[in-house]
Amino acid sequence: MAKKPVKITKGAPAKGEPASQGRTAEAPVAASSAAVRPAVIVVGADKGGVGKTTIARAILDFLSLNDIHARAFDTETPRGTLHRFHPDETMIVDLTEPSDQMKIIDTLNTSQAKVSVIDVRAGGLSPALQALDEIGFFDAVKSGEFRFVLLHVIGSSISSLEEIAEIAPYVADANYFMVKNHVNDTTFFEWDPQTHAKYFEDVVTSGEITIPKLSELAYEQVELSGAPFSTFIANQDAQGRPAEHSFVLRGYVRTWLARVADEFERVGLLDLVGEKRR
Repeated sequence: MAKKPVKITKGAPAKGEPASQGRTAEAPVAASSAAVRPAVIVVGADKGGVGKTTIARAILDFLSLNDIHARAFDTETPRGTLHRFHPDETMIVDLTEPSDQMKIIDTLNTSQAKVSVIDVRAGGLSPALQALDEIGFFDAVKSGEFRFVLLHVIGSSISSLEEIAEIAPYVADANYFMVKNHVNDTTFFEWDPQTHAKYFEDVVTSGEITIPKLSELAYEQVELSGAPFSTFIANQDAQGRPAEHSFVLRGYVRTWLARVADEFERVGLLDLVGEKRR
């Protein structure tokens, strides 16, 4: 079982720590978390190949490194990629099935993990939001029962922008962010004022998140390891045992993850998933 990731800093390589037991999705947390309203973070897009799962993995690392206990749901049934990298925290579900919707929504208030990250499969964002709407989830968000953050991962084509009109009816009370993911060297067009007005007239965003590019070789080695980014940086394998990952590649991943964390901090993600810090 993988150990809890070590703190990531830009200045020096992460140092390994003695292996400890990984936490399950229902591990005990501090009693003070009981007062925090449950938060749901949905990461998705209707277009495939935009790196949704990479971002979901980075979010789980970011929350863990900030001592926020989270659970995750992978909707890429029957074999999910997010589950492969974070098996202890992740359950594979079909978000269109009422029984699986119950596993997520009915346990928001009872789970000791007050943040739930949902990695929506390619093509599944609009159906997922429609399903949440039908069960009254957005009414509960509007009334303040739950917190809701949507990270909409857009591609480099106009077709990605066309998704905005489809999801606009569901994000009125959400913290809605557009995410540009450069991790695989994706380039994005620049929106002229007319294009911007056409696609954004019906939706108000909370901001834009930019995920920087990660060295292809470093990304490939993390994929082969099957370990979370922070566990790879700590030079451990997926089971938390000492590994022999390249110092250079670990350095690239460390710097990349720190920059991603900077983006999440810039938009106030920690405040959005917990009661506002004083």
